[in-house]
Amino acid sequence: MNDLRIRGAAPADAERVLAFWKDAAEGTTVSDDLAGVRGLIARDPEALLLAERDGELVGTVIAGFDGWRCHLYRLAVHPQRRRQGVATALLAAAEARFTAFGGRRGDAMVLVRNERAHHAWRSAGYLPNEEWRRWTKPLVGVRPPGPPAAG
Repeated sequence: MNDLRIRGAAPADAERVLAFWKDAAEGTTVSDDLAGVRGLIARDPEALLLAERDGELVGTVIAGFDGWRCHLYRLAVHPQRRRQGVATALLAAAEARFTAFGGRRGDAMVLVRNERAHHAWRSAGYLPNEEWRRWTKPLVGVRPPGPPAAG
C-alpha cells in the first residue's frame, strides 16, 4: 500500500470528487453539489481526505471536527479498488486528524440499507448505536449569515 497517497482536497478537486461519488458512494444529500463540496474545502480543506494511487482517485472520507465531535461521512472506495486497504488507510488518516484535535470518539453516518458499508465499518471497529437517531432538516433556501441581499 506504499503507493497509496492520502491528502486533503484542493478547490480544483471538487468536480472530480462529485463524479467519483456517483460511481463509488451510496445515496446523495443536498450537499452533493459543486457549491457544497467547494464550501467544505474552503472551510476546512483537510476535512475532505482523498486517497490516490498513481494519480487516480480511489477513495474519499470526510473527517469533520466541530470542536466537540468527530464526524465521518462519505467513506467511499472505487468499486474496483475495494478490499485493497484504501478504506483502512483513509480511516487511519481521519482518526489521526481527530486525535490531533483531541477528539475522543468517531461518529460515522452510514445508510441503513448499505449492508456492504456495515461490514466495512464493523471491521474497522465501529459499532451501530441504537440509542440515538439522527434527525435532519434540509436548509435549502436558507440564506447564510451576512448582509441582507440587495433588492
